[in-house]
Amino acid sequence: MSGSITDVEFVMRNLAENIVANEQYFGELDAVVGDGDFGYSLARGFEIVLDQWDDFDRSDPGVFLTKIAAATSARIGGTSGPIWGTAMLRAGVQLKEHPEIEGTDIVRALRASIEGIKARGKADLGDKTLLDALVPAVDTLEAEVAAGHGAKETVAAMARTADEAAENTKALQAMRGRASYTGERSIGSVDAGAKAVAVLLRSLSDAWPE
Repeated sequence: MSGSITDVEFVMRNLAENIVANEQYFGELDAVVGDGDFGYSLARGFEIVLDQWDDFDRSDPGVFLTKIAAATSARIGGTSGPIWGTAMLRAGVQLKEHPEIEGTDIVRALRASIEGIKARGKADLGDKTLLDALVPAVDTLEAEVAAGHGAKETVAAMARTADEAAENTKALQAMRGRASYTGERSIGSVDAGAKAVAVLLRSLSDAWPE
């Protein structure tokens, strides 16, 4: 899995478009045990990305990501803004001065994102958050890269892993966020953040060119 700044642009454009397109769905998922603003908050942040798309600095893939992180963090409300902003910022720092990106660079960047999310959200695996889908997906990414598989095959494998992991959050009790206030009532519903990771990876997999 390798590429250049063009691949980062492709991923972020696809991410932004699908976050906006899934605003209602993500909100409905969040409304089951949360406050229902997850889809709305994310969409407002990534609308800015689409509106300002041509203005972002493309001199370096890492710089590109950090600029997007700053733009979304300033607009996304609630806890989602700091968490998603931190994830993109941490990834951007890892990719700075890497105009030619390899699969191992992406793994390193996403591992940094995960650590940023853990620190910012004070969350870990099993707390019923997006980490419960993101971490297994990145584990799959690392295995696919090590096996020498192509980008499209790798993203498809990540999507399958994330989807299964998101469904498994139904068995968990929420320990972080508004959903944690519901206690055991949060058991039985899928985590909105984890499902969003799965949906976005599936959309990316479907759109990835051969």
